[in-house]
Amino acid sequence: MDEQSRRVLMVEADVDRQHYLGRFLRDWGWEPVVSTSVDEAMAAIASTQYLFSLLDLDLNGTDGTEFLRRLRVHGGSPGPIVVLGTGPGTKRTREATALGADDFVHRPFCPDDLENAIKQALSRPRRVWSRASCDGPTARVEQEIGLWQSPRMQEVRRMIQPASQVDVTVLVTGETGTGKDVVARALHYLSARHARPFVKVNCAAVPRDLLESELFGHERGAFTGAHQLKVGKFEAADAGTIFLDEIGDLDPDLQAKLLHVLEDGEFSRVGGLSTIRMDARVLAATKRDIEQAVADGRFREDLYYRLNVIRMELPPLRERPEEIPIFAEYFTQRYARLDQKEPAPVPAAMIQRLLPYRFPGNVRELENIMKRMIVLGDPLLQRMDASAAEPPRGEPAREPVPALSLKDIGRTAARVAEESAIRRALAETRWNRVKAAKLLNISYRALLYKIKDASIGADTRPLGRA
Repeated sequence: MDEQSRRVLMVEADVDRQHYLGRFLRDWGWEPVVSTSVDEAMAAIASTQYLFSLLDLDLNGTDGTEFLRRLRVHGGSPGPIVVLGTGPGTKRTREATALGADDFVHRPFCPDDLENAIKQALSRPRRVWSRASCDGPTARVEQEIGLWQSPRMQEVRRMIQPASQVDVTVLVTGETGTGKDVVARALHYLSARHARPFVKVNCAAVPRDLLESELFGHERGAFTGAHQLKVGKFEAADAGTIFLDEIGDLDPDLQAKLLHVLEDGEFSRVGGLSTIRMDARVLAATKRDIEQAVADGRFREDLYYRLNVIRMELPPLRERPEEIPIFAEYFTQRYARLDQKEPAPVPAAMIQRLLPYRFPGNVRELENIMKRMIVLGDPLLQRMDASAAEPPRGEPAREPVPALSLKDIGRTAARVAEESAIRRALAETRWNRVKAAKLLNISYRALLYKIKDASIGADTRPLGRA
């Protein structure tokens, strides 16, 4: 057996357990390669094949089941996976089984337990961790979440992982097009319910007279035109997730029925007498000021508290300008491939026009702009390039602005975000640069250099200061 065929991956954060487990693995003739986190493990399997993997569920700061979830999306060659868990029948053990773990060793265990579990896992047919799902909605969600680089969106990103593991309601708020649908889908596809249905209902798009039937279904003959039994969205989402978009527009009568469903976990079809049990996780979203709606009596306070167990608020795109070039590049590449065209970098002229734009439609509007540019050859880009290439009268012609690479886009976004942060700090401290430097956590000299480099002049100072 050569060295490569004896190589095994050990995903273990605790140093003492690394030494303890590593000693036995080496004694049994294997060559352990240690990863201390899920990110390290994913990087390891991207470049190397392993005979099997040993995964500890209790990684520091991370649930080890994230490794299994990411394998389902990204693929890799970790070999059969033996999981070290806290005990049989626990929620995480059941989840790891559903995600594809091959065998378990429950603490406390002896070396023979570990060796037998490994041999059992190796005796089974080798699992193929497919990347097929990368063409589906899961992959797109993973990709779009990976584009979130602003501090507030990274905070949302950090909340998604733990929130996906608990069956509680989540309320996502933010303007239209900020990514509420992406958050809801991420909460579903990263959960143990990922293989079950994800059902979305736009409460604002369905007329009130039809929405109750849409949500809960109806019996044959329940009303004029009900010629056959209809299964509602809650039934369709059985064991999966139902996403109630624009919940702030829900009719008061339906608010009462939804509250009953959330409290008792059961409902009846329109015109029906029997009770149906609900086993679907409920996620909700709204672009409205839901607290103001409660204060005005337009939204039930008790329903609000039922929905608002975990709250995720998405800022508008104009408040995270560092993501504009990143999303522009992503959508350009995506729609160029879909249209079977050669992807090209986003021209610098377009980035410069996009950055100051306020995007009332947020990320969705930016996506449509880039889609039109790729699919239809929108003249918007041509006008931008022409205006950038044509100098004002009396000025010499300038060199055409080159296209930006992804690295250049990142630098541009970082420069814009840094300048914006400096301007805000100076405004908050009324141009006291010592206080501004402390606020920004940089040295006074570094701040002076950055002010000069960004050409932030005296015109930005408050009135009355020298």
